[in-house]
Amino acid sequence: MEGDMSIRPATPEEWKYAYTPSSQIQEQTGCIGHLRGDFGSMGNSFYTTWTDHMEKWKTDVFKKELDQVINYLRSDECGLLAGKKGMAGYATIFPDCMFFGDYCTQYGFRVDTNKYVFLLRCNPMKGDYNFYCYCYESQRLDRHIERAKEGILFVDAQQREKFRIPDGGKIVITTAWREKSENTCCYIDDCHFGMGIGMDEKVFHINQFAEQMQKNGATYEPKSEEMQIQKAQDQKHKER
Repeated sequence: MEGDMSIRPATPEEWKYAYTPSSQIQEQTGCIGHLRGDFGSMGNSFYTTWTDHMEKWKTDVFKKELDQVINYLRSDECGLLAGKKGMAGYATIFPDCMFFGDYCTQYGFRVDTNKYVFLLRCNPMKGDYNFYCYCYESQRLDRHIERAKEGILFVDAQQREKFRIPDGGKIVITTAWREKSENTCCYIDDCHFGMGIGMDEKVFHINQFAEQMQKNGATYEPKSEEMQIQKAQDQKHKER
């Protein structure tokens, strides 16, 4: 492999960053943009489109490293992006790379260079886009993921801690008329979280959210399994 480049299966904490994040998360993580591609009807072509997220970070150095990464992934040495057959064969070597995303099993990989992280979401199915490659500044992304491990704090209207959920976990909101809804939340920083998915995400300050819920006569609580996940994560931090 050229230079200081490495590839491994993506971790569960990294999988969510192989999707388009909200504008707030893009800034926090240094998300430069993403490359989307497919292998065509015969499974061995290579068609791609690029989407900018934070164009200010799309430097000549980044462009060079992106080219090196994609060329390596398409090479005979690797083969992950050499076609549908190559992708399926490469993924079977790494069972830890599999996760259920959207509507089917997909494969997640992380490629590191000196300064950048490339998170790939792969799918060798015919008639669909076969890969997405999200590009990040490594220091920003890793710092954000590490902070997010502390979970998302929820407080009451008096700013007292109620509970925490893991990044990407869900809360259940019950309205004044007893209507319930499940809401996915993501960590932004210690005082802010996003509710919703991707570009539809709405950002709240933790105090603002608590005050709004009280004003509306609504209550909020973690989805039951989220508490078990967060307790397990808290125990891991204590043992370090």
